[in-house]
Amino acid sequence: MPDEATTILINLGTAWLAGSLIGLERSYHGRPAGFRTHALVCVASALLMLVSTHQAEWVGGLLPDSAIRTDPTRMAQGIMTGIGFLGAGVIFKEGLTVHGLTTAASIWVTSALGILFGIGFLYPAVIVTVVTLVTLSLFRWVESHLPSEFYADHVISYPIESVDDESKVRAMIATHGCAIKSMSYRLAERGTIYRYHMVLQTHDKDNLVKLAAHLRASKTILEFRLAIT
Repeated sequence: MPDEATTILINLGTAWLAGSLIGLERSYHGRPAGFRTHALVCVASALLMLVSTHQAEWVGGLLPDSAIRTDPTRMAQGIMTGIGFLGAGVIFKEGLTVHGLTTAASIWVTSALGILFGIGFLYPAVIVTVVTLVTLSLFRWVESHLPSEFYADHVISYPIESVDDESKVRAMIATHGCAIKSMSYRLAERGTIYRYHMVLQTHDKDNLVKLAAHLRASKTILEFRLAIT
């Protein structure tokens, strides 16, 4: 019994440590689910798997061994299904951008690690913990140095009596190194304001800054909005 208690302690302790390390990375970068959330998710998953694999101890010898049926895979399926609701809670959409996907994935993999630690698969669990930490930290640096495209939600409003035609607007956008991926039109304020609504694409975020400076200096534009996503 002491050996079994030590094994349970090691499984829960390593699960807590792995979840804490992943959570610290998330907390450091200011993500909504951080140190405490990941630690609790990993420990809870490990605990539930321990409960599943130690069903014989529930009844305290009141039932014969032949009457006890253990199926830890069903518990694992339930854990991974339930953790999806927690992961969905950290995902939100702001403009054209979806935030929280990486944090949701880290919660999901943390739960999977808890399952591995709970059943005593320490070697693969430790390997995946290291891989997860490398993915979250090192790959962030790699992403920041890769060529990428930037998008912006752009709205220009003109007084109805001095609207620039579409060709002029498109030329102005192209001059600043941006491409228009989509465009819509709106007549607002009882027909007194005309708006172009666009999604812009560029390979250099500074192009959007220069475009904003140009729009700010314009004498014909009533107002504009340039939301970088």
